[in-house]
Amino acid sequence: MKALILNSGAGRRMGGLTADKPKGMTEIGGGYTILSRQLTQLAAAGVTQAVITTGPFAEKLRAYVESLRLPMIVTYVHSPEYATTNYIVSIHLAASLLRGEEVFLCHGDLVMETAVLRALLASPVSAMAVDRSLPLPEKDFKARLRDGAIVAVGVNLFGPDCVACQPAYRWRAEDFALWLNRIAEFVRRGETCVYAENALNEADGAIPLMPLELHGQLCSEIDNADDLRTVGAAFMRTLALEG
Repeated sequence: MKALILNSGAGRRMGGLTADKPKGMTEIGGGYTILSRQLTQLAAAGVTQAVITTGPFAEKLRAYVESLRLPMIVTYVHSPEYATTNYIVSIHLAASLLRGEEVFLCHGDLVMETAVLRALLASPVSAMAVDRSLPLPEKDFKARLRDGAIVAVGVNLFGPDCVACQPAYRWRAEDFALWLNRIAEFVRRGETCVYAENALNEADGAIPLMPLELHGQLCSEIDNADDLRTVGAAFMRTLALEG
């Protein structure tokens, strides 16, 4: 299995915290940054290959990852148009490295419990992290369910068939290839300022994806300084419990 970590965003909502570094290099406590925690967890779970997409501060991010000296082969895919496109382009640029592979995909600002990561990696089907115990967020990702499967993911989804979710996926190779094909169609049409999930949604359930229930376990993005305080505190509690 390969991990795909999306780090091509500019992190503008983090203010001065990302003035000179990618958001993934933001410290979250316990001696960890968001990215070092993700990579350490993946390596401990036996994942030996990762693809990291980059935007601003690409060389700084690369040097930082190499300084971690983890037992992992890391390949970097730079998105030169990161300021004017969304991560749909980054995934498209990384496609040749991922076709035919089982893939764990997450955003570069996501902090999760190790149990969540391991549950995703162990899933026998393509799955996305969801949490029915949470109210639907107003601005963040929601997943629409139909017959127990996820048929759409987006920020503008509401209704009784929707649940809160997080951008953490485990993909079977054949299912991920279907999404990559849809993403390629969007890029060819010039639809590059949208979420990659828009391409998933266009398939209307034809790309198999099941919900993996979090049951309140930590799995959350850090989008701004307030999130950093809230998620950082939750992370430290989780870290203490994990020993």
